Amino acid sequence: MAALQSIRKHGALLIGAIGLALFAFIAEEFFRSLETTSAVSKQQAGSVYGQKLSIQDYQQMVEEASDLMKMQQGTDNLSEAQMQQVRDQVWQTYVSNTIIAHEAEKLGLIVSDEEVQEALVQGTAQSLQQFTPFVNPQTRRFDYTGLQNFFKEYEKMAQGGQLVGQEMEQAEAIKRMWEYTERQLRAELLGQKYQALLFGSFIGNPTAAKEFMANASTTATALVASIPASSIDDKTAKAGDADIKAVYNQYKDVFLQQQETRDLKYIDVQVQASAADRKALDAKMADIYARIQGGEDLAAVVASANSDVRYVNAPLTKEAFPYDIRQQLDSVAVGSTKAPYYNVSDNSLNIVRLVSKQELPDSILYRRIGVGGTSEEDAAKRSDSIMNALQSGAAFKAMAEKYGQPSDSTWVTSSQLQQGQIDEDAAKFITSLSNAPVGAYEKISVGGGHIIVQVLDRKAFTTKYNVAVIKVPVDYSKDTYNAELNKFNRFIAANRTVADIEKNAGKSGYVVRELPDFSSNASSVANVPDTKDAIRWIFDEADKDDISKLYECGTSKDHLLLIAVTGIHEKGYRNWDDKGVKEVLEGLANANVKSEAAMKKLAGVKSIAEAQKKGAAVDTVSNISFLGMPYIPAAGTAEPIISGAVAKMKQGETTCIKGGNGAYCVQLLKRETSGEKMEAKQAQQQAAQMDMQMIGQGLFQTLMRKAEVVDNRYKF
Repeated sequence: MAALQSIRKHGALLIGAIGLALFAFIAEEFFRSLETTSAVSKQQAGSVYGQKLSIQDYQQMVEEASDLMKMQQGTDNLSEAQMQQVRDQVWQTYVSNTIIAHEAEKLGLIVSDEEVQEALVQGTAQSLQQFTPFVNPQTRRFDYTGLQNFFKEYEKMAQGGQLVGQEMEQAEAIKRMWEYTERQLRAELLGQKYQALLFGSFIGNPTAAKEFMANASTTATALVASIPASSIDDKTAKAGDADIKAVYNQYKDVFLQQQETRDLKYIDVQVQASAADRKALDAKMADIYARIQGGEDLAAVVASANSDVRYVNAPLTKEAFPYDIRQQLDSVAVGSTKAPYYNVSDNSLNIVRLVSKQELPDSILYRRIGVGGTSEEDAAKRSDSIMNALQSGAAFKAMAEKYGQPSDSTWVTSSQLQQGQIDEDAAKFITSLSNAPVGAYEKISVGGGHIIVQVLDRKAFTTKYNVAVIKVPVDYSKDTYNAELNKFNRFIAANRTVADIEKNAGKSGYVVRELPDFSSNASSVANVPDTKDAIRWIFDEADKDDISKLYECGTSKDHLLLIAVTGIHEKGYRNWDDKGVKEVLEGLANANVKSEAAMKKLAGVKSIAEAQKKGAAVDTVSNISFLGMPYIPAAGTAEPIISGAVAKMKQGETTCIKGGNGAYCVQLLKRETSGEKMEAKQAQQQAAQMDMQMIGQGLFQTLMRKAEVVDNRYKF
C-alpha cells in the first residue's frame, strides 16, 4: 500500500522519466537508421535515373569483363591500363544499357527467350564474338553446338565428381563468363530493337527525296573572292564583352556541364635511378651474365634475378615475348647469350639466352585423357593400362567414355601461349605436343598424374624459340628515393600558397603544370597511376586555392605529386566570363567582328574584278554541293554558307556574303548534273537517314541529361 502511495505521489516525475527513456530509445534507433542509410549510400558506385549501382555489383561486373578479356588475350593478368579500360567500358555499358532499358520499357519493348535462342543459332551478335572459348575456326562465328556440348559435359562430369582442381576452376570460369555474355547479348538485342524503332521513325517524303536527289547529283563551280577575317587588323576590329556575350547566348548549350570539374596546378616528380644505382645494377647484371655463361641452371638464374619475364622451358613464337626481345632473337645464335643491354622504351637492362630455335606447328589438333589415382603409382598403372589398350587397337572414344571424359578434339594455337603465363607442367605438355608424331599416342607426366594425348593434325609450321630473358628495370635505390622525398618535403614546407609554389618551383628544379577542367571520372591525375586518393581529396575535401599533401604514387610508388585546386566549376552552365569559356568565345566573336569588317570592305561590290580591287584573293572552287562544305584556299577554311548561296544562284550571277571566317564575293560559273540516277525510294531512305544522323547525334546526350547520371567510382 505504501508502495502504491509512493507511485501516486511521484507519478508525474515517473511519467517524465519514462518519456525521456522512450525518447532516448527512439532517438537511438533513429540515428542508427540514419547511420545505416548513410553507410549504404556511401557504397554506391553511381546511379542512372536514380537507380543505384552498388560498388559490389559494379566490381563483380568489372571482374566478369576482365576475365573475358583475359580469355580473349590468353593471359592470366591485365595491366593497370587494361584494367582501367575495362572499368570505364563496364560503366559506359551500364549507363547505356540502363538508359535504353528505361526508354524501351516506356515503349513496351522486350527481348523474348525465343529471340535470344535465334541469336545464339545465328552466332553473329557482337557480344558473342567476344566469347572466344566457343568460336568455329572455319566460320569464325560463335559455335552454339560447342556451347551446348560444354554444358552437357559440364553437368555430366560435375555430377560424377570428375571435375576437380584446375579443370573445375576453368570450367566454372567459362560458365561464369557465359552468364555474363548472355546478359550482354540480351542488352545488345534490346538496343538493336530500340535503335530500329528509332531509325524507323525517320521517314522520307517525295519532296525531301526530290531535293535530296537534286543536291546529290548537282555540283557547281564558282569564282570565290575572299577577304579572310585573319587579314583584318586587331586594332580596327576587336570583339568586346557585348560581342562575346552575344556569341555565348548563341552557343550557350555547348557550355552546359553535366558534372563538376576543377582546375588544377601540380608538380609531378618522377624518382629515377641515380648514377650510383645504375652502377650497382650494372654490376648485378654482369654477375648474372657470368653465371649464365658458366652453365648454371637457367630457371634458377632467372628466378634469382627477379626478372620481369619468367623463364618457360618451352618453344614459343616471337609474339610471346616483349617487343624489344623479339627484335633481338634473330641476331642471337643458338646456344649463345647476348650481353646486358639497355632498352629505353621500358627503362630496363636485358640479357637474352637463346636455348633453341625450331620449326614447329603453330596450330595443333589433339585429344586427351587425363589419368589420376590415389597415388602416383596408382596413376602410373592406370595410364599404362590405357596406353596398352590404345596401342592394341582400342577406340580412343570408348576409352575416354570409360573414364568419364570427353573425347572431342581441341586446337591449341601459339596465340594462346604467352611467355611467363604457363607453368612447368604446361611447358612440358606444349613441348610434347609440338614434337609428337601425328596419330601416335604420348603419355605426359604432370602434377602427380598423367595425360595421354593423341595429336591428330599439325598446321602452319613457324619458327619457335626457347629463350631465357632477364629483364630488370633500372630502378632507384631506397636512399635515392628518400633524398628526393626529403627535398620535395622541404620545398612544400617553405611554400604554402599557390603563388609561392609558382614563384619558387623553378629555383628548386620543379615545373608547375596546369590541368584545367579535371573531372572525377578521370582514372588518374596527369596520367600518373595510383592517384585515387588524390582524386578523392580534390573532389571531397579541397576548396579553391587549397594545396594537397605530398602523394607518393605511381605504379611502383616512383612519383611524388603535389596538387593545388585553382578553380571550381559547378554542374550546370559555365559563365561567359569563365576563363576557358571566354577563350573559346573570344575566338568566335573576333572572327565574327572581323568578318563584318571584311564585309564592309565589299560594300557595293558587283563583280569579282571589283572585289579584287578591294584586296580580295580569288580562287576557282569546284565540286560545290549543298551536301558538303566547300574549302576556300585563300581563307584557309571551309565555308558552308557558300554552298547555300550557290544553290540559289543563277549561272553568271555574283553575290557577296559574310561567312564564319571572312567575307566573300561568289560568281557562279557553271552547274553540272551527273548522269547517275537514284530511285525515289532509295532517295527517301537516304534523306531520312541524313535527318536521323543530324538529330540522332544529340539524342543520346539529351537522354543522358534526363537520366541524371551520377558517377561516384572515384570514391572507391
